[in-house]
Amino acid sequence: MTDTPKARILVCDDEQHLREMVCEYLEARGFAVTQASDAAALHKELKRALPDLILLDVTMPGQDGLTALRTLRAQFQTPVIMLTASADVIDRVVGLELGADDYLGKPVDLRELEARIKAALRRSDSSAAMVQADPQSRVAFGTCQLDLAAKRLLGANGQEVPMTAMEMRLLCVFAENRGQVLNRDQLLEMAHERSWEPFDRSIDLRISRLRRKIEANPSKPEVIRTVRGIGYIFG
Repeated sequence: MTDTPKARILVCDDEQHLREMVCEYLEARGFAVTQASDAAALHKELKRALPDLILLDVTMPGQDGLTALRTLRAQFQTPVIMLTASADVIDRVVGLELGADDYLGKPVDLRELEARIKAALRRSDSSAAMVQADPQSRVAFGTCQLDLAAKRLLGANGQEVPMTAMEMRLLCVFAENRGQVLNRDQLLEMAHERSWEPFDRSIDLRISRLRRKIEANPSKPEVIRTVRGIGYIFG
């Protein structure tokens, strides 16, 4: 019987003790782990092989984690979990705006980290493997087309629009529930996202990102509309 391939995790953090502790813990739980001490080492590792998920520290010497994330998202849609020692919500908001899939505060709880990694990998696998009843069908989101079989969003020019796994899951949820008002809790549950703290408007941030990709005028959305005091509706 063929063994299931190990999920590959790339840990990028300038704190050697933390980095090695995280790597040792994840390796003991069946992950294949590589390390990078800074953004330069991260980019070097990415040229060798693309991991299944990246753990990325926000505060690092040289290029910081948020800048590295921006560079990553211009090329790859690999799930990224940000690690931050800052209690400032703004770092987390900016990270989500730039396309981070999740974030975790320091000091890191290793059991929670493992759970977050598994959840992010499930979302990524779900976005890649979900099959619809009609594999040829496409759903129009404004001038864009969501290809349900290939799990791709195509722009008006036919070019693929870069999407994170969570953004793709959200589009699929809206496509599957066209004409229905969905509140934030429903969207989080249907998109297989974890529960977020009450102050964290992660769904709003992600829908804001989606609107910039599918709306003719994101400040006056017509494709995914806000239902004041309730949630959102598509169609």
